[in-house]
Amino acid sequence: MDFKMYQKSASETVVYAKKYKVIYPALGLAGEAGEVANKVKKVFRDGLDNLPENWKSNIAAEIGDVLWYCAALASDLGCSLEDIAEENLKKLSVRKEENKLKGSGDLR
Repeated sequence: MDFKMYQKSASETVVYAKKYKVIYPALGLAGEAGEVANKVKKVFRDGLDNLPENWKSNIAAEIGDVLWYCAALASDLGCSLEDIAEENLKKLSVRKEENKLKGSGDLR
């Protein structure tokens, strides 16, 4: 499945009111990213040997939720996930060429 198909399919499952466009998926994205972080935190706390057998699939499921909210937010902004992904890779490629992958700030 490509980003275009995913974004289209994801848009068919949107149930929030139009007056909450952008706001709802942005807040949902933050919440789901927090759930990913919380599950990863438990890897540090408990150690790999003490995790449930399905710990990777649990994290992957949360990443799926993050992806849905990214798709919804992009759609609300009138952007395509495909374009966003391509632009992000271009930006990172330039940073790599300029040896600026490390560091901070948007304008490196």
